[in-house]
Amino acid sequence: MKMYQLFIMGLLLTVVSCTLDKTNYEDEINTAVPEHYEFKEAATITKSDYTISIEALNGTFYQGYNEIRVKILNAQTKESISASNITFLPVMTGGDGNKTSCPHRYSLNSQSTDSYFSGYSVFTNTSSAGRIWKLYMSFTVNQKIYTVDKEVIVKEQLNKNLNMTSFAGNDGEQYFIALVSPQKPQVAENKLVAGIYKYNQPTATGGSFPDPSQFSYSEVSGYTLLLDPRMPEPSMGNHSSPNNKDLIQGNDGLYHGVVNYTMTGNWTLNFIMLNQNGKIIKGTKVSTDFTPGVEGAKSELFIDTLF
Repeated sequence: MKMYQLFIMGLLLTVVSCTLDKTNYEDEINTAVPEHYEFKEAATITKSDYTISIEALNGTFYQGYNEIRVKILNAQTKESISASNITFLPVMTGGDGNKTSCPHRYSLNSQSTDSYFSGYSVFTNTSSAGRIWKLYMSFTVNQKIYTVDKEVIVKEQLNKNLNMTSFAGNDGEQYFIALVSPQKPQVAENKLVAGIYKYNQPTATGGSFPDPSQFSYSEVSGYTLLLDPRMPEPSMGNHSSPNNKDLIQGNDGLYHGVVNYTMTGNWTLNFIMLNQNGKIIKGTKVSTDFTPGVEGAKSELFIDTLF
């Protein structure tokens, strides 16, 4: 009987601790999660007889992961043109004049059945008076190379399920992790997709601007993201959930796993990133202790989400 009473008291403590101060986060949790599944034109450039149409979800470039579609059209008829060797290079100029880029696919892939070229850009900053983004592109038609550029606006990503992070790994390399999906998680086991990228340090002095060798990034191959999702708010006691799956790389180059959200609210995706040899590149283990009333500790490597 005594053990049963202790169990009931523990259960009540858990219920109370999970509701304590929860109203502090109601307004944030009830914020509508924006979802975008339709590609629209985000930028257009005209060069000679050609129009370059650059599409993104919602017709907007956001900080974080952006899937990109590029169409080369006849400027007069708007019909698709047989083009090749499409390159895509985003460059940001800071207030000090320093130029940097972000993870991107430089040589776009042809999607012949849909008459567009596909790629991505992981914009690391929003546009501002001191941060100007410009796209530098080239394409070939009838063996002639055309080059174009266009200033674009990168907006804040309001969907926290698509957050990103950048960090220096224990190997001295600069890495980026960007969440790709789900856009709107459910209280269930959700397929979790992320991109992992690395900045390639130039090995030689660059040529004339914009030299892509000075702004090179690659998709990280063969790594593993160990996943430990938790609700870090004091009212939640830093509890986790069962049936999560670590992220491993798929044939699309992205990393796929499962995150089990057992309720809506603030969640932290705690990661430990391992290289191909199982060596820790970044991240620390999170305590499994239940800590009602105390904000939960986070891994050295994490991304916050909210739904």
